Amino acid sequence: MEQDKKLLVVLTGAGMSVESGLSTFRDSGGLWDKYPVMDVASATGFARDPALVHQFYNTRRRELLTVNPNDGHRLLARLEKKFNVVIITQNVDNLHERAGSSNVLHLHGELMKVRAIDDESKVYELREDSIDTTPETTIDGHRVRPHIVFFEEAVPMIEPAIDIVGKADILVIIGTSLNVYPAAGLLNYARPTTPVYYIDPHPANVPAAIKVIRKGASEGVAELTQIIG
Repeated sequence: MEQDKKLLVVLTGAGMSVESGLSTFRDSGGLWDKYPVMDVASATGFARDPALVHQFYNTRRRELLTVNPNDGHRLLARLEKKFNVVIITQNVDNLHERAGSSNVLHLHGELMKVRAIDDESKVYELREDSIDTTPETTIDGHRVRPHIVFFEEAVPMIEPAIDIVGKADILVIIGTSLNVYPAAGLLNYARPTTPVYYIDPHPANVPAAIKVIRKGASEGVAELTQIIG
């Protein structure tokens, strides 16, 4: 990181990618209305019916390949010209990276990656022409699973995220209900003097000191850019 630039930490949730056309999980009409969450996104569900879980994430990957980053993603990437930007995302898509952001920490895993069931340190990126997996799929001799943090599993990247938030000169929260823990608790680790901006058309209740920008991701990040210069 460049020492003369301020550290801008951005926490993004599902609302960040809505404008790109990706389905949310929790909103009305979202994926959890269509699929029982514990069947397709839990450790218990994967143990019970791995084929269903593989199929669910195959579908999510195909959907991801049909969409593109939105202006909000692109504007965040451009902010790297003036700030040291670290994006901490609850999203499993790769739209931040495709927009040009160079420092992205995925709290809940990455859709376009799988990892070995017998060795979680072995993570493999899927090619766009070979995105479907099954319980029988092997890579380098290892059977694989989606590189997703399932419900009932620990969030391994939460400690690095806490450390980064604690060092932020500016903290921005975009498109999250602030109801999903442990990610929602990251706000509590910001220094008391750190300015915090919250971009969401339907924001959750937050402390009065937080500047709320009641807009979607693209319009909200454009306004943020004007504010922080």
